[in-house]
Parts: sequence; C-alpha cells; structure tokens
Amino acid sequence: MSEIISYKCPNCGGPLIFDPKKQKYACEYCLSEFAQKEMEGGDPKELKTEKSNNLPEGTKAEKIEGEPVLYSCPSCGAEIVTDETTAATFCYYCHNPVILSGRLSGEFHPDYVIPFAMEKKQAAEIFTLWMKKKRFVPKAFYSEEQIQKISGVYFPYMLYSCRAEGSLDARADRLRVWVSGDRRYTETQTYEVRREGSMPVKFVPRNALKKSNRELVEGVLPYETEKMKPFSMGYLSGFVAEKRDMGEREFAEDVKSEVRQFAQDSLKNSITSYDSVRVQDQTIRLEDETWEYALLPVWTLTYHDGAKDQMYYFTVNGQTGKVCGKLPVDRNKRMLLFVEIFLPVFLALLIVGYLI
Repeated sequence: MSEIISYKCPNCGGPLIFDPKKQKYACEYCLSEFAQKEMEGGDPKELKTEKSNNLPEGTKAEKIEGEPVLYSCPSCGAEIVTDETTAATFCYYCHNPVILSGRLSGEFHPDYVIPFAMEKKQAAEIFTLWMKKKRFVPKAFYSEEQIQKISGVYFPYMLYSCRAEGSLDARADRLRVWVSGDRRYTETQTYEVRREGSMPVKFVPRNALKKSNRELVEGVLPYETEKMKPFSMGYLSGFVAEKRDMGEREFAEDVKSEVRQFAQDSLKNSITSYDSVRVQDQTIRLEDETWEYALLPVWTLTYHDGAKDQMYYFTVNGQTGKVCGKLPVDRNKRMLLFVEIFLPVFLALLIVGYLI
C-alpha cells in the first residue's frame, strides 16, 4: 500500500520545506534550518516524518483509467486528490507539503535531482521583467493575483548517455586560381581525407511526462547537469513533483538519430582549409549506452483564456532562470496600437493630398 510522507521539524513539529536560496530545509514556524546530511540521518537529532496509508484499513486501491486517486493527509486527515502521475503536492486544507513515496519507488525511483536554485520571489521577478517587453498581453495574465499562482514543479526527464565512435572518408578539393596575360587558370588538387574520433555524450534530455507541453518543458533546457545530485525525497518537500509515464523506448530512436547526426556533423566540420568536401563513407557506433531518470526544476504559470477556451503557459528554468512562454494576445491593445499609428499617418496623407 502506498504511503505519503511529510517531513517535520524536530524542534516544533512544523512542516519542513526545501529552501532554494539557502539549499537547506527550513521550518516556517520556528525558523530552524537543516542541511541535507541531517535529512539523511547524519545528525544525532533525528528528523521526524509522518506517514499515512492512502486508504483505510481493509480497503483495496482500484485504479480506474482517467480518474483521480485519493490519499489522506498525515497532518489533518483530509483527502488529497491527485492524478496518477503526481508524486509530491500540498494538502488543500492545511497546506502541508506531502510526498507520495510509493510513486517514486522501484522502476520509477529517480536516479538524480537538480534542486531548485531560485525562490518563488525570484521567479516572479523574472516573469515581471519579461512581461515588460511584451505589448499585447492581456492585463489579467500579469496581474498581481495571477503572478502569485506561479508554482515550482519537478518535471521528469529521461537522460541518455553514450560514447560515439566514428570514422569518415571523404574527398576534398583545394583550388588555386591565377591569371596570366588574358587567360585565367584554375588548378584543382584533390585529397583523400579520413577522420576518426571518439566523443562522450552525456545526459541528452527528453521530457518523460505525456501530459506536459513538450515545447515549453524542453524550451527551458539546458540544465547544468554537472550539478545534479543523487535523488532524495526531501528535495521535493514544498514543491509539486510529477513521476514519469514514458520510458526509453519512446525516445530511443529519436535520440540515437540526433546523436549520430551530431557526430557526423562534428567529423565533417573538422575537415577545414579545403574549398569543397565530398563524403564518401561514414560510420557511427554508439557504445556504453545508458538511460537515467531525473527530476528537474521548473517554475510554471498558466492562464486560461475563457473567450478562446485556450491555455497559455509561462515557464522558468528553476536552476538557470531561462524563460519560455506561450502568451495570449489582447486584441484591443493591438487594435489601439494600430489606430495610434495608422490614423495619424492616414490623416497626414489626406492633408498632403488635399494641399497638392
């Protein structure tokens, strides 16, 4: 039976939330702070966790496709409604952060996590600065109430690594042109060229959640993967997290094709100082292939345009601050700009035409 976990402060019993700014776990009530080693049991004062089964004793969990799944909050006992991919969320009533540990176990246990490196306030500031550059966005999209809805979400990614071994045979021409008298001469020297190389490929990412908007989730890439940490449940406390519902089989062909093409281009681009290059033969082998699973941080904001019944998104890379968005357009603002520019020009042309 799945359990939900809530990390508690050992000093006052309040909920612990991961603080991106301090990279520590903080209690909002007594202001205590704890490092990752303490969360893992390295401190004599053991941190508390509250656990609760998702269903009452004697009942069975039946998953019906498309229906929500119910859990009980370990703090207040209220029902927590989630969909099948949610792995961390909040209790609607007591706002206690909870982690659905059973959804991140077995084959769905992540290998890595990149903790959030910026707070909600920083993400909101990035959003505000970005919006100042946009002229036709409805005011409701960037109202104070709307900005406060920005939320931190750990999205699941599959990461592909390998070693690409390649060779390329080509013919390359070098031209020499000169003029003598009234004649122009061209000399062509042709060379047989061979290139070989080995290229390590590390952590090519693919969004592994079907319901997410791939354009926006992958639009905040890349991440600084050298800063990834071994996965620990505690990093999720205070954020929403999704588990993957896609695996390597969905991405293998596409990713391998991308890596092969990059390796081929790299070998060809290494042939320089020639006027033309014709590839005769090339071979790319992918060795030591591995797939790993990571949760990566994204600040997200959504806006539903009721008139068009369309959803718009804004996302910020929770580590680097890179922005990606799909924005609505306010037709009234666009029309007003048209009137402000077109009408004076039209009137000026009428006056000039009348005077002439």
